[in-house]
Amino acid sequence: MSKQIKINRKLFDKANKDSSKYIAKPGLTRELVIEISKQKKEPKWMLDKRLEAYQLYIKAPMPNWGPDLSKLNLDEIVYFVRPDTEEKTTWEEVPEEIKKTFDRLGIPEAEKKSLAGVGAQYDSDIVYHNLQTNLKKQGVIFENMDVAVQKYPELVKKHFMTNCVPITDHKFASLHAAVWSGGTFIYIPKGIKVELPLQAYFRMNAEAGGQFEHTMIIVDEGADVAYIEGCSAPRYSKNSLHAGCVEIFVGKNAKMKYFSIENWSKNTYNLNTKRALVEKNATMEWVSGNLGSGVTMLYPCSILRGEGAKSDNLGIAYSGEGQDQDIGAKTIHVAPNTSSITKSRSISAYGGRSTFRGLVKISKNAKNSKAIVICDGLLMDEKSSCNTIPSMDIYNNEVEAAHEARVGKIGDEEIFYLMSKGISEERAIQLIVAGFIEPIVKVLPFEYALELNRLIEMEMEGSII
Repeated sequence: MSKQIKINRKLFDKANKDSSKYIAKPGLTRELVIEISKQKKEPKWMLDKRLEAYQLYIKAPMPNWGPDLSKLNLDEIVYFVRPDTEEKTTWEEVPEEIKKTFDRLGIPEAEKKSLAGVGAQYDSDIVYHNLQTNLKKQGVIFENMDVAVQKYPELVKKHFMTNCVPITDHKFASLHAAVWSGGTFIYIPKGIKVELPLQAYFRMNAEAGGQFEHTMIIVDEGADVAYIEGCSAPRYSKNSLHAGCVEIFVGKNAKMKYFSIENWSKNTYNLNTKRALVEKNATMEWVSGNLGSGVTMLYPCSILRGEGAKSDNLGIAYSGEGQDQDIGAKTIHVAPNTSSITKSRSISAYGGRSTFRGLVKISKNAKNSKAIVICDGLLMDEKSSCNTIPSMDIYNNEVEAAHEARVGKIGDEEIFYLMSKGISEERAIQLIVAGFIEPIVKVLPFEYALELNRLIEMEMEGSII
């Protein structure tokens, strides 16, 4: 037995003596990392990865670019908060207080109408998970990520934070790997097409809490699936942290659609990492709506490493008073004949700040590749700001690449014209905003398009979400 393993075991045994002192308290220690692994009964390889990531996190510097993170005190965050319940497969079994939260969000009703499966996480644990029986018979796996570590250890170990989002990626990826809890695991077998979307909803309810769910989606050769992710949190006076991680593996000739509406409270720092590896002739589609959080740094990334791979990235962000939405997309073309389209629209109001960062990298081997980046910003007043920071790194001449960026202010003439038709000024502004975001919203499933429009209207009215 190596010296390092002996040290791990000594700390593990120490944590066993009194686990309660590490739970639901602020601050991160090596003992807490071990305690999380112990409570989840994880295999040794996962504990070792957590501890390695913890050391990387301690040494890694904070980002020196983008939004101001100086008010985020990481020592005040509660990194592990377990709800007082086990995972359930029917909504009736979920504790009443938790069920009421998800009832208000409309999750059970959505499952009945238009979803093939649903998972729901409350703070650090999944509290509900269910999948249609016919999909189970076809070999589709839709599990709590904690459960997947136990039931499918070889599959998880092969993919978990290795070559998609390595634990060395950046400080908050290392933090995530050290303290991750809950999340979603999806495996779609070869050739299986899932007709209805799967959905997971993440609720961060604890004050000064951190949520670190891990989403892993493996779409095998020729398979097809859509996944919808929703996120929310109540507003507190203390800062909260969301540092989840999404790893997607899209096999040869497969198709993956990933929809996300993130509506965290304004005291939340949303520092999420999302990435997909896309194989030969496969397609990856990202559709993202970001609003609510005080600070966001989020840039979904597609690595097109198979010939003929495609990526579409559509995003909408709303930034209101006291908000800094730093969003965008990354696409890395590694193989020839790959193509990508990135479209982003942002709205800045009441002094809000929005920034689009778009990176397209085309390697010397990615001949005959095509990349288009279009970003549009809408300013609602003089106090707000909107920035575009595109970046194109192109290492061969046999490609087509283009970038467009437009920032405009809402026009008095348009408002006057609508008001002349008997429409109030408030409603006129709402209609202009709805038209601005329509190209993004129209690709969302119907219920979620309505929800995103409603959320933005509430923000425009100054409501606290």
